[in-house]
Amino acid sequence: MNNFCKCTFVNNLKCTFVNFSILLESTTFYDLIGIIFVILPAMRICLFLFLQLVTLNSFSQSCDKVLFTGRVVDTLRPQSFYNLMLINKRTGQGVFGQPNGSYSIYVSQGDTVVLSVKDYIPQVVVVLADSNCQCKRKLVIEPRPKEIREIIVKPLKSLEEIREEREALAMRETRMVTGIEVLKSPITALYQAFSRKEQNKRWIAEQQYKDDQRKVVKELLRLYISYDIINLSEEDFDDFIAFLNVSDSFLKTATEMELITFIKDKFEHFQLVKNK
Repeated sequence: MNNFCKCTFVNNLKCTFVNFSILLESTTFYDLIGIIFVILPAMRICLFLFLQLVTLNSFSQSCDKVLFTGRVVDTLRPQSFYNLMLINKRTGQGVFGQPNGSYSIYVSQGDTVVLSVKDYIPQVVVVLADSNCQCKRKLVIEPRPKEIREIIVKPLKSLEEIREEREALAMRETRMVTGIEVLKSPITALYQAFSRKEQNKRWIAEQQYKDDQRKVVKELLRLYISYDIINLSEEDFDDFIAFLNVSDSFLKTATEMELITFIKDKFEHFQLVKNK
């Protein structure tokens, strides 16, 4: 230790090298190896922490705005058009994305952006910048679950079953005093003619009868559609039945060929009127 230089401010650098050389001369090779193994890991940790601190500090100071870019994609059912909108939750402002699903928007570091695509589950992203003050994300989106209405499938009736229903069509009787009975019971006849209650009974019976008629005609139409005789959508059934205006007697007594010819001819006219 007597050989070490007494360092001063002036010759500090010189003494450092001299002291280090003397230390090397007085230390064995194995001692040096041990010193290196002890010092190196600590130096690595200190260097790593220092670099992380410098990097984070430089990002926070330099990235006033972050360019958030990327694309949304449906990998199960690729789309040619995405109705995409990006909303910055901090500012409340929104911008539209491109039809192909790509997007580009400037935000602040740490902003939360919601990506909303019609009929898809929204995606939420916290924007963190890289060394270039950018944040690039490719997001795989999933469709929203859809509730499907219950559909009841009814089997088609046969021509024989429909014919039996046609022949069985009858309006529920509401007994009326007529003919010579009017002379025997004039008060009853007047009551039935002008009573609101009796009129309501007759009106209800007529509506029930018309409803039964429509049901029979609808069964016929479904059967004819299945045989490709006509091409009519279910939505147009009521309009076409009103256009048919089929009489009670014809519906009950017509043959299958007469009904097919009648309905097919009426359908052609119905299409002409509808397409005008």
